[in-house]
Amino acid sequence: MSTNSQVPNSSRVVVVTGAAQGIGRAYVKEFCAQGYRVAALDINAKAVNQVAAEASGHGGHCLPFEVDVGDEASVASACHKLLEQLGSADILVNNAAIFSTLKMRPFEEIPLDEWTKVLHVNITGTLLMVKALLPSMRQRKWGRIINVSSAAVTMGRPHYLHYTTSKAAVIGMTRSMARELGVSGITVNALLPGAIDTEISRETVTPAQKQAQIDMRSVPREATPQDLTGVVSFLASEASGFVTGQSLIVDGGLTFL
Repeated sequence: MSTNSQVPNSSRVVVVTGAAQGIGRAYVKEFCAQGYRVAALDINAKAVNQVAAEASGHGGHCLPFEVDVGDEASVASACHKLLEQLGSADILVNNAAIFSTLKMRPFEEIPLDEWTKVLHVNITGTLLMVKALLPSMRQRKWGRIINVSSAAVTMGRPHYLHYTTSKAAVIGMTRSMARELGVSGITVNALLPGAIDTEISRETVTPAQKQAQIDMRSVPREATPQDLTGVVSFLASEASGFVTGQSLIVDGGLTFL
């Protein structure tokens, strides 16, 4: 049996991007509750400081770091600081993405600068975070990379073509990374959440559209961030050591892969 199975959660460091609100905040609090040491990263310094304070206040160990995942220098600086302060990066949850601020519209009406920004942050930002933290995982010959994609890909969701395209790319990236990194004891998987009910409102999604999605689910109810934390916890654990390159959909059975 691998000696890694005996490693306590307190010896593992989890890095969560997009940690200041919604699903990212739920991940941070869940990992803290499980005894991990957590680095919470977000472009919103004030908000991520608050999340870290809340998580630490409930007995967790969480440090906040400001980062723009689409900026290589910002990523390098934040990752250098967290490695210096926490000693390692064992689990990376690539959750940061542009979505909630996007307006639904036909793809031919999407401005090119908006298209470019979404693809850059959602795809390149994921790559930059992995590249920055990979040496730490390779050194310890153990790692878990969880790239957050979206069930929007499997349902072919209209009017978010830039977002859907970026999240499809994340799945391809995940599979290729899994091929390259398995030999180093690092697994790479993609998580595909469906529409999740958080405090972040989307003005172009009507109540009728929201209810229509709920009605089509095999489990017909609203989804919350807590519906994702169990899956993420599994993918971050020793128990998932033989699972890599996979895409796990968590959308109540609205779509199937």
